[in-house]
Amino acid sequence: MKKYFYTLLLLCFGFTISFAGNPDRQGESGAAELLLNPWARSAGLHSMSTASVSGVESMRLNIAGLSRISKGELVIGNTRLYQGSTMGINSLGFATKVGKNGAFGISLVAMDFGDIKVTTNGQPEGTGATYTPSFFNIGLGYSFTYENKISVGILVRAISETLPDVSASGFAIDAGVQYVSGDRDEFKLGIALRNIGSPMEFGGEGLSFRTSAPQADVNYEITVNQRAEDFELPSLLNIGISYDFYFGETNFLRGIANFTSNAFSRDDIGVGAEFSFRDLIVLRGAYKVSMDDGNGEESNLYTGLAGGISIDVPLKRADNRTVGIDYAYRTTNPFRGSHSFAVRLSF
Repeated sequence: MKKYFYTLLLLCFGFTISFAGNPDRQGESGAAELLLNPWARSAGLHSMSTASVSGVESMRLNIAGLSRISKGELVIGNTRLYQGSTMGINSLGFATKVGKNGAFGISLVAMDFGDIKVTTNGQPEGTGATYTPSFFNIGLGYSFTYENKISVGILVRAISETLPDVSASGFAIDAGVQYVSGDRDEFKLGIALRNIGSPMEFGGEGLSFRTSAPQADVNYEITVNQRAEDFELPSLLNIGISYDFYFGETNFLRGIANFTSNAFSRDDIGVGAEFSFRDLIVLRGAYKVSMDDGNGEESNLYTGLAGGISIDVPLKRADNRTVGIDYAYRTTNPFRGSHSFAVRLSF
């Protein structure tokens, strides 16, 4: 297995060089909802659990962890974004084993913008009507674990952004790998490449307008259609490691470190830890910063502290089925942070 480990290290080095962050391109990508994490467990670690994430939540961070579940998992989540705003995320995910070493999963993530006032040039204060944008994405993923040491996975995600009179759609591909080592799989290494896909472009009646025909002997109106500029998806590369320190059979303290290379913003780096007590209660916390390029630019949105807690209740003593409740809080710059909640059924 050492040759696999060295191969992963070489991949880490190569990806880091070829996929370096570029703050000069910040704001040039679209579909920013693909960067938002709707799952509470990994949100409590500032989305830095690239090496240790498993099950449904891996479909957002590192698809390779999907196959590291017992049998199946169902998760329903809700995130209140940027406390003080009306924005939120609703999410639903399901994962199940396929054979002994494989797993298949599906996830649905939808943005909640609340009701937005309809305004016009003649009525800038609002017409009295409201509308709600529909931004959602659906992911289908598969992961396979080889000899319980190396997991690989791939996910295809369909993206839709719709307003009353304009819309855009596209697709993205995520790929990842996880490597574990040690007598109790204490050491973990993860690499994930996310949001690689087609450019998106808005189109629809909202980009047309009526105007007088130019250079015409007869005065009449024509409809002119404007072409919107296409935009790239917010691609990124995650590289993470973790190590578990065991205290008895079921208690352990996990330390994590993670580096994120963003194609359209500054890179992030951070550390975190989570403590698991008898597979019943998990406490977690993390700290993440944006790497300074010396120009004094502002940090990315999700930097600073994050924390969370999970409580798992077994349905039967001699059964692996459990019901879990997850909560996480993340500081944001600006706004007053984001709160994530989730209910999880493992079977």
